Amino acid sequence: MDFLISIFLLLGSFFTLVGSIGLVKLPDFFMRLHGPTKATTLGVGAMLVASMLYYFTYHDTVRLNELLIIIFLFMTAPVSAHLMSKAALHKNNIKKTK
Repeated sequence: MDFLISIFLLLGSFFTLVGSIGLVKLPDFFMRLHGPTKATTLGVGAMLVASMLYYFTYHDTVRLNELLIIIFLFMTAPVSAHLMSKAALHKNNIKKTK
C-alpha cells in the first residue's frame, strides 16, 4: 500500500508541477488557462486519492473530506475555466470594435 500511495503522490506532484510550469511559461492567456485546468486538477486529485488511501490504511477510517474536495474540484475547474475564457473572448471583441 505504501508503494501505491507513493505512486499517487508522485503522479500528483508531477501533474501539478507541469500545470504550474504551463501557467508561467506559455505565451497566450488561453494557453495558460489550459495548464492549470487540466494538469493541476489531475495532480491535486491524485494527491487527494493518496491521502484517502493513507487514512484508510493507517488509521482505519474512511475520510469523505477528500472525496468531497475531489468532486468539488472536478466540477468547478472546467466551469471557471470556461467562464474566464468567455470573458477574455468578450474583452477581445470589445477591443476590436473600438
